Amino acid sequence: MARSIDYGNLMHRAMRSLIQSVLEDVADNGLPGAHHFFITFDTTHPEVEMADWLKARYPAEMTIVIQHWFENLVVTEDGFTITLNFGNQPEPMVIPFDAVRTFVDPSVEFGLRFESHADEGEDDSEDEDGDDEPPPQHDAQVVSLDKFRKQ
Repeated sequence: MARSIDYGNLMHRAMRSLIQSVLEDVADNGLPGAHHFFITFDTTHPEVEMADWLKARYPAEMTIVIQHWFENLVVTEDGFTITLNFGNQPEPMVIPFDAVRTFVDPSVEFGLRFESHADEGEDDSEDEDGDDEPPPQHDAQVVSLDKFRKQ
């Protein structure tokens, strides 16, 4: 069986690690300067934890903003927990890194988008070589920041 380098999976892990490092720094030191984040995540991911009313309001995906008011940011190897304010109601959330679809810091025009193969319309059938490993779920890509730019 021929061996190959799985660049997509390696890139996926590297980009998740980048988000983890950034959030760890914010948890330890707060947000520097004008930095703030828009993080879109898959609310159907089995390890996402959030209030039932938020899950009902955002049944597929949700974008949170980490900027002015947030508490209890704790970052782990697998994801992060954070308490955000929704209409003067603090709500704790658990977001695994594997649920993250986009990570954007518009203050420096930086963004990442993670697309699942299902989003790209690829066939999810088994590999023909009989490989037992599942195909990688996501590839990392740079996201267009036009929709986040201030007008």
